[in-house]
Amino acid sequence: MRLALFSKGIAAGLLGLAAISATALEFRSVAEHGAVFYDTPSAQAKRLFVASKGLPVEVLVDNKDWLRVRDQSGALAWVEKKTLSAKRTVVVAQSKAEVRSAADIKASLLFTAEKAVLFDLLETGKTGWVKVRHRDGAMGYIRIEEVWGI
Repeated sequence: MRLALFSKGIAAGLLGLAAISATALEFRSVAEHGAVFYDTPSAQAKRLFVASKGLPVEVLVDNKDWLRVRDQSGALAWVEKKTLSAKRTVVVAQSKAEVRSAADIKASLLFTAEKAVLFDLLETGKTGWVKVRHRDGAMGYIRIEEVWGI
């Protein structure tokens, strides 16, 4: 009897851990220009939009060869898994983002990026900053609340 209760307790605990890990955010980016996003997981479905390379998306559902994703605007769509990359990118979510030389508000300002500017994500820190690289090669640090895709 005690063993059965113990086993049920372990099973419940494992299910709880699985539920917690399922809520972790997973982001990917569009691998190539022209990725098509659909309203259902089928290439014969209605096309919702086409995305450019680098667009970050949040993965909500993994359905074998298809992923249900959300973009920065909140739009939901299905995309073929093969059209996404594990490479991480972020996009400026506010009207502008200040890119600094170090992960510190007092660090020198390198440049300002406008809304929707795309960056490669190089590092995530526990200090509220991310290290990024622009496609022209410029690198620096941006506060996490100024970008989407983290």
